[in-house]
Amino acid sequence: MIKKVKSIAAFTLLFLTVQVAIAQQKLKTPEQFLGYQLGKQFTTHARIVDYVTYLASQSPNRMKVEEYGRTYEGRPLMLAYVASAENLPRLEQIRENNLKQANILSGQVQGDQPAIVWLSYNIHGNESVSAEAVMQVLYDLVNPENTQSKKWLENTVVILDPTVNPDGRERYVQWYKQASNQGGNASPYAWEHWEPWPGGRPNHYYFDLNRDWAWQTQIESKQRLAKYNNWLPQVHADFHEMGPESPYYFSPAAKPFHESITPWQRQFQNTIGDYNRQYFDKNNWLYFTRENFDLFYPSYGDTWPTFNGAIGMTYEQGGSGRAGLAYKKQDGDTLTLVDRIAHHVAASEATIQATAEKADKLKQEFKKYHDNNLKNPGGAYKAFVIKTDERKSGNIKALTQYLDNQGIKYGYVGKNTSAKGFNYGTGKEERVKLEQNDLVVSMYQPKSTLVKVLFEPNARLEDSLTYDITSWSLPYAYGVQAYALKDKVDVNTSKPEASNTSNISIEKPYAYLARWNSVQDLRFLTELMKQDVKVRMAEKAFETEGKKYEPGTLIITRTGNERMGDKLDATVRDLAQKFDVNLNATTTGFVSSGADFGSGNVRYLKKPKVALLSGEGVSPYGFGEVWHYFEQQIGYPVTVLNTSYFSNVPLHEFDVLILPTGSYSRILDEKTLEQVKNWVRGGGKLIAMEGAASYLAGKKDFNLKKKADEEEKDKEKKDKKEENPYENLRAYGNREREALQEEVQGSVFRVDLDKTHPLAFGYGDTYYALVRSSDTFKYLEDGWNVGVLKKNNYTTGFVGADIKAKLQDALILGTQDMGRGQVVYLADNPLFRGFWHGGKLLFGNAVFVVGQ
Repeated sequence: MIKKVKSIAAFTLLFLTVQVAIAQQKLKTPEQFLGYQLGKQFTTHARIVDYVTYLASQSPNRMKVEEYGRTYEGRPLMLAYVASAENLPRLEQIRENNLKQANILSGQVQGDQPAIVWLSYNIHGNESVSAEAVMQVLYDLVNPENTQSKKWLENTVVILDPTVNPDGRERYVQWYKQASNQGGNASPYAWEHWEPWPGGRPNHYYFDLNRDWAWQTQIESKQRLAKYNNWLPQVHADFHEMGPESPYYFSPAAKPFHESITPWQRQFQNTIGDYNRQYFDKNNWLYFTRENFDLFYPSYGDTWPTFNGAIGMTYEQGGSGRAGLAYKKQDGDTLTLVDRIAHHVAASEATIQATAEKADKLKQEFKKYHDNNLKNPGGAYKAFVIKTDERKSGNIKALTQYLDNQGIKYGYVGKNTSAKGFNYGTGKEERVKLEQNDLVVSMYQPKSTLVKVLFEPNARLEDSLTYDITSWSLPYAYGVQAYALKDKVDVNTSKPEASNTSNISIEKPYAYLARWNSVQDLRFLTELMKQDVKVRMAEKAFETEGKKYEPGTLIITRTGNERMGDKLDATVRDLAQKFDVNLNATTTGFVSSGADFGSGNVRYLKKPKVALLSGEGVSPYGFGEVWHYFEQQIGYPVTVLNTSYFSNVPLHEFDVLILPTGSYSRILDEKTLEQVKNWVRGGGKLIAMEGAASYLAGKKDFNLKKKADEEEKDKEKKDKKEENPYENLRAYGNREREALQEEVQGSVFRVDLDKTHPLAFGYGDTYYALVRSSDTFKYLEDGWNVGVLKKNNYTTGFVGADIKAKLQDALILGTQDMGRGQVVYLADNPLFRGFWHGGKLLFGNAVFVVGQ
């Protein structure tokens, strides 16, 4: 018995000794954990995850890690929460308290409330330094010996996203590891400084995630911003890199500031800038402020958080995908990855310190901001009304889903009335008839600033030198009839009863009929095609059994689908319900007006085999927008070809070839272009988008011609007549503004459509396009001018004085016959960034309807 007691005592002593040793073991630095000094090589995403997980496991009282989603390639997306030992166990209460301050949740704040700062790293994959820096930042925050960070955490919760874009980062890091010299080669001509196509900047589908904050088209954005909306921090910083010859940029931002940014938010930009300046001045590091990076376009990592009540900032370190481990600059200095990491660590910690030391004022202004949103919203308009329209029901549904994702509240008109408002369609103030169940987005809500920014008909631009597109208003983007009202509108929060899309009493009809108005209808078609259901389309309007149908109506007849037997009815009805398509049925192929179902004006839609070009010379973004459209939006197979072997592809294997925008002089030489033309003549369909259309303009057999060619000749004649000896005496300081005279910066134009052409089916007389290219084209002399810009078609956004005149009487959408095939010209990209919802059916028409 005595031996047994001694054995237990010895074991207990050994256990306590081990526990003391573990407790005394110091937290591993990034270098100790990884086996190399930060900056001496790039760290894979998996090892970053390992270190972040390690820190959380070793710091259970100060740090918590959460996986909030996965990328398209299956990599984890993570958030690290760092707080004091007192606050970490009550994170959920702190989160709820913060949403109560923002009027998202009701109730009283419980306990002391810290300020919240959220830091986002590596949203551009090849801007890789920030994900290296975050490991040092996290170590400094949780290191128990760091008295400074311990003080910051007394009244601050820090949320860090270590790698916003893991797929893009890994693409860059793996390439660099293969291409770089041992230890890195600083020569700017070394291979390791020249990334191959498509580069590591975008995500899996080659989307720029820093242009996706507001639109949330990508899986990373959707998952991240669902979490962001559950927290709504007071401060948000987004970490980037720019060209390697630049130093470091931090706030305050450049003009233009959007007018909805409050004086307090502007002021605190300066405050955080002062904190950063102290860190950088102390180390004699170069930096600049108030240049290049403005706060206007709402879909950046600085602006979108700002319009949600935060102080939003962009930080830019010189380097990016060019810099590698070391880069010799033009001034003779060598920029190292170690340097770049140090700068981002300093900016991160300066931001945390500023949040901690100004926490009380931040919380006070945060609450004031959201109280004003709820009770005294800014802007001229107090409500936005979207008219109920069965033809646009798919677009309206897509819009409400978008509003739900944003956390924006909406309701419906309770009773018929009228009001005065701005008509988005006419661009004029007029009397508006409000009908029961019209959609209403009121400005009297917690997110009213975001509502104003996203719905405003004309965003006021205080300075034309802006970084991105200048118009984005949701009614134009979603192609809906809408009005902006200056008076408050009473909102009925009860959702109208949805119409039953499967209420068909005929057991085995002669044909099923589905109207063609939205992407949901296109999704219905593509799924029918994938299940080998034969579908026809009406080229002309018709009426049958007392109901009218527009051109584009889908007709699914029993004849031609006999092989499906009894499965036909269940398949069609189930898919209609799945995609919320309003399906009708008829017992006859006879129509009271229009063309009977056996007419040549009712065409069979062939299931096309689609090819999409990618590779060097093609815009990665332009390619990615089309790729994502097929795989994630309409669920239809597409074969991706690469420019490296395109000339050897047997094109007869495909029905449709899509050329995204790009520099095609490097892709389509004379021989390859002749192969493409021969394929078109044999019955193929070529879709040329933006830069591809521009390249084909003026080429033999292509009827597209640029307007600029003739206008330049006219200008030369005019110049000879009216020579001005002082014309070239220009001020050097005005060079950027003068260049803008020839630019169109993402502006909305009303496109007049030939609604009888299949490319325009589902649209009516007009379509709102987001025009971004200064290339302008003449009307086709031999072809179909489906979408054109006439005089006064400009709607909103910045357009340079010189280019504005050229964007009159210009072709936007056109087709031409070439032998037995067709060429479709899309001078405007209807899939831009995946958010211009109103253009998606049009692109579907180009692929599935034109030339069928």
